[in-house]
Amino acid sequence: MTESVGLKTRERFIEVARQLFARKGVENTTMNDIASASEKGRRTIYTYFKSKRDIYNAVIEQETDIALSQLRAIVAKPIPADEKLKEYIDAHFETMREVVSRNGSLRAWFFRDVRKVDRARRIVSRKETILLQQILAEGVSEGLFEIDSIPRTALIITKTIQGLDVPYIRDDLSEIGVEKDELSKSFVSILLSGLIKRQ
Repeated sequence: MTESVGLKTRERFIEVARQLFARKGVENTTMNDIASASEKGRRTIYTYFKSKRDIYNAVIEQETDIALSQLRAIVAKPIPADEKLKEYIDAHFETMREVVSRNGSLRAWFFRDVRKVDRARRIVSRKETILLQQILAEGVSEGLFEIDSIPRTALIITKTIQGLDVPYIRDDLSEIGVEKDELSKSFVSILLSGLIKRQ
Protein backbone atom coordinates (compact mmCIF):
# COMPACT_ATOMS: atom_id res chain seq x y z
CA MET A 1 0.00 0.00 0.00
CA THR A 2 1.46 3.36 -1.02
CA GLU A 3 1.52 6.22 1.47
CA SER A 4 -0.95 8.31 -0.58
CA VAL A 5 -3.44 5.41 -0.78
CA GLY A 6 -3.10 4.88 2.96
CA LEU A 7 -3.69 8.57 3.61
CA LYS A 8 -6.77 8.59 1.36
CA THR A 9 -8.17 5.54 3.16
CA ARG A 10 -7.62 7.15 6.56
CA GLU A 11 -9.25 10.41 5.37
CA ARG A 12 -12.18 8.39 4.00
CA PHE A 13 -12.71 6.75 7.39
CA ILE A 14 -12.60 10.13 9.13
CA GLU A 15 -15.12 11.72 6.74
CA VAL A 16 -17.52 8.76 6.93
CA ALA A 17 -17.22 8.72 10.73
CA ARG A 18 -17.92 12.46 10.87
CA GLN A 19 -21.12 11.98 8.85
CA LEU A 20 -22.25 9.00 10.94
CA PHE A 21 -21.49 10.74 14.22
CA ALA A 22 -23.48 13.77 13.05
CA ARG A 23 -26.45 11.64 11.92
CA LYS A 24 -26.57 8.85 14.52
CA GLY A 25 -24.53 10.22 17.42
CA VAL A 26 -21.18 8.93 18.63
CA GLU A 27 -22.72 6.48 21.12
CA ASN A 28 -24.91 4.86 18.44
CA THR A 29 -22.15 4.49 15.85
CA THR A 30 -19.94 1.39 15.86
CA MET A 31 -16.60 0.70 14.19
CA ASN A 32 -18.49 -1.82 12.01
CA ASP A 33 -20.85 0.95 10.89
CA ILE A 34 -17.88 3.12 9.88
CA ALA A 35 -16.10 0.27 8.07
CA SER A 36 -19.28 -0.77 6.26
CA ALA A 37 -20.21 2.78 5.19
CA SER A 38 -16.61 3.26 3.98
CA GLU A 39 -16.90 0.03 1.95
CA LYS A 40 -13.88 -1.36 3.76
CA GLY A 41 -13.38 -4.40 5.95
CA ARG A 42 -13.39 -4.20 9.76
CA ARG A 43 -9.76 -5.31 9.80
CA THR A 44 -8.80 -2.36 7.57
CA ILE A 45 -10.26 0.27 9.89
CA TYR A 46 -8.28 -1.18 12.82
CA THR A 47 -5.11 -0.72 10.76
CA TYR A 48 -5.67 3.05 11.07
CA PHE A 49 -7.61 3.45 14.32
CA LYS A 50 -7.37 1.42 17.55
CA SER A 51 -10.84 2.36 18.79
CA LYS A 52 -13.91 4.49 18.22
CA ARG A 53 -12.46 7.11 20.55
CA ASP A 54 -9.34 7.19 18.35
CA ILE A 55 -11.35 7.89 15.19
CA TYR A 56 -13.59 10.33 17.07
CA ASN A 57 -10.50 12.29 18.16
CA ALA A 58 -9.34 12.32 14.54
CA VAL A 59 -12.72 13.78 13.48
CA ILE A 60 -12.47 16.51 16.12
CA GLU A 61 -8.85 17.22 15.23
CA GLN A 62 -9.76 17.62 11.56
CA GLU A 63 -12.64 19.95 12.44
CA THR A 64 -10.53 22.07 14.74
CA ASP A 65 -7.65 22.18 12.23
CA ILE A 66 -9.95 24.27 10.05
CA ALA A 67 -10.30 26.75 12.91
CA LEU A 68 -6.57 26.66 13.65
CA SER A 69 -5.68 27.43 10.03
CA GLN A 70 -7.68 30.67 10.31
CA LEU A 71 -5.96 31.54 13.59
CA ARG A 72 -2.52 30.82 12.09
CA ALA A 73 -3.31 33.23 9.26
CA ILE A 74 -3.96 35.98 11.82
CA VAL A 75 -0.72 35.22 13.68
CA ALA A 76 1.16 35.57 10.36
CA LYS A 77 -0.29 39.04 9.61
CA PRO A 78 2.21 41.95 9.59
CA ILE A 79 0.27 44.03 12.14
CA PRO A 80 1.04 45.15 15.73
CA ALA A 81 0.62 42.46 18.38
CA ASP A 82 -2.25 44.19 20.20
CA GLU A 83 -4.28 44.36 16.97
CA LYS A 84 -3.33 40.76 16.23
CA LEU A 85 -4.55 39.68 19.66
CA LYS A 86 -7.91 41.40 19.10
CA GLU A 87 -8.38 39.69 15.73
CA TYR A 88 -7.26 36.35 17.15
CA ILE A 89 -9.81 36.40 19.97
CA ASP A 90 -12.64 37.48 17.63
CA ALA A 91 -11.69 34.73 15.19
CA HIS A 92 -11.45 32.09 17.93
CA PHE A 93 -15.05 32.66 19.06
CA GLU A 94 -16.43 32.71 15.53
CA THR A 95 -14.48 29.68 14.28
CA MET A 96 -15.51 27.65 17.35
CA ARG A 97 -19.13 28.61 16.70
CA GLU A 98 -18.74 27.48 13.06
CA VAL A 99 -17.10 24.15 14.04
CA VAL A 100 -19.83 23.36 16.57
CA SER A 101 -22.62 24.39 14.18
CA ARG A 102 -21.16 22.37 11.30
CA ASN A 103 -20.82 19.14 13.29
CA GLY A 104 -24.18 17.78 14.43
CA SER A 105 -22.76 15.32 16.94
CA LEU A 106 -20.39 17.89 18.37
CA ARG A 107 -23.25 20.38 18.64
CA ALA A 108 -25.44 17.85 20.46
CA TRP A 109 -23.05 17.17 23.33
CA PHE A 110 -21.11 20.44 23.40
CA PHE A 111 -23.64 21.90 25.80
CA ARG A 112 -24.30 18.81 27.93
CA ASP A 113 -21.14 16.71 28.34
CA VAL A 114 -18.27 18.64 29.91
CA ARG A 115 -15.90 15.65 29.85
CA LYS A 116 -16.24 15.18 26.09
CA VAL A 117 -15.79 18.90 25.51
CA ASP A 118 -12.63 18.84 27.64
CA ARG A 119 -11.24 15.85 25.72
CA ALA A 120 -11.86 17.65 22.42
CA ARG A 121 -10.30 20.86 23.74
CA ARG A 122 -7.17 19.07 24.88
CA ILE A 123 -6.50 18.18 21.25
CA VAL A 124 -6.25 21.85 20.27
CA SER A 125 -5.36 23.64 23.52
CA ARG A 126 -1.64 23.03 23.12
CA LYS A 127 -1.68 24.31 19.53
CA GLU A 128 -3.68 27.42 20.44
CA THR A 129 -1.37 28.14 23.37
CA ILE A 130 1.64 28.02 21.03
CA LEU A 131 -0.05 30.47 18.63
CA LEU A 132 -0.81 32.85 21.50
CA GLN A 133 2.78 32.60 22.72
CA GLN A 134 3.91 33.90 19.33
CA ILE A 135 1.58 36.92 19.56
CA LEU A 136 2.62 37.67 23.14
CA ALA A 137 6.33 37.35 22.30
CA GLU A 138 5.84 39.80 19.42
CA GLY A 139 4.07 42.20 21.78
CA VAL A 140 6.96 42.07 24.24
CA SER A 141 9.46 42.55 21.41
CA GLU A 142 7.47 45.54 20.11
CA GLY A 143 7.44 47.07 23.60
CA LEU A 144 3.63 46.81 23.81
CA PHE A 145 3.30 44.06 26.42
CA GLU A 146 4.97 43.53 29.76
CA ILE A 147 4.72 39.84 30.69
CA ASP A 148 6.54 37.83 33.35
CA SER A 149 5.97 34.41 31.76
CA ILE A 150 4.82 34.16 28.13
CA PRO A 151 4.02 30.39 28.30
CA ARG A 152 1.98 30.76 31.50
CA THR A 153 0.13 33.86 30.24
CA ALA A 154 -0.67 32.16 26.90
CA LEU A 155 -2.04 29.11 28.72
CA ILE A 156 -4.23 31.25 31.03
CA ILE A 157 -5.60 33.26 28.08
CA THR A 158 -6.34 30.04 26.15
CA LYS A 159 -8.23 28.50 29.06
CA THR A 160 -10.14 31.74 29.72
CA ILE A 161 -11.20 32.04 26.07
CA GLN A 162 -12.38 28.43 26.12
CA GLY A 163 -14.43 29.16 29.21
CA LEU A 164 -16.34 31.78 27.19
CA ASP A 165 -17.00 29.49 24.19
CA VAL A 166 -20.32 28.09 25.41
CA PRO A 167 -21.83 31.46 26.45
CA TYR A 168 -20.70 32.93 23.11
CA ILE A 169 -22.08 30.09 20.98
CA ARG A 170 -25.36 29.94 22.92
CA ASP A 171 -25.54 33.74 23.14
CA ASP A 172 -26.42 33.28 26.84
CA LEU A 173 -25.03 36.62 27.93
CA SER A 174 -27.47 38.57 25.76
CA GLU A 175 -30.03 37.86 28.50
CA ILE A 176 -28.03 40.15 30.81
CA GLY A 177 -27.33 42.76 28.14
CA VAL A 178 -23.98 41.54 26.77
CA GLU A 179 -24.16 40.89 23.02
CA LYS A 180 -21.72 38.61 21.18
CA ASP A 181 -19.62 41.42 19.72
CA GLU A 182 -19.52 43.14 23.13
CA LEU A 183 -18.30 39.95 24.84
CA SER A 184 -15.26 39.76 22.61
CA LYS A 185 -14.52 43.50 22.86
CA SER A 186 -14.89 43.51 26.64
CA PHE A 187 -12.63 40.50 27.04
CA VAL A 188 -9.94 42.05 24.85
CA SER A 189 -10.22 45.36 26.71
CA ILE A 190 -9.80 43.68 30.10
CA LEU A 191 -6.94 41.58 28.79
CA LEU A 192 -5.05 44.45 27.18
CA SER A 193 -5.45 46.77 30.12
CA GLY A 194 -3.42 44.23 32.06
CA LEU A 195 -0.86 43.74 29.31
CA ILE A 196 -0.19 47.16 27.86
CA LYS A 197 3.12 48.50 29.12
CA ARG A 198 2.58 51.52 31.31
CA GLN A 199 4.43 54.69 30.25
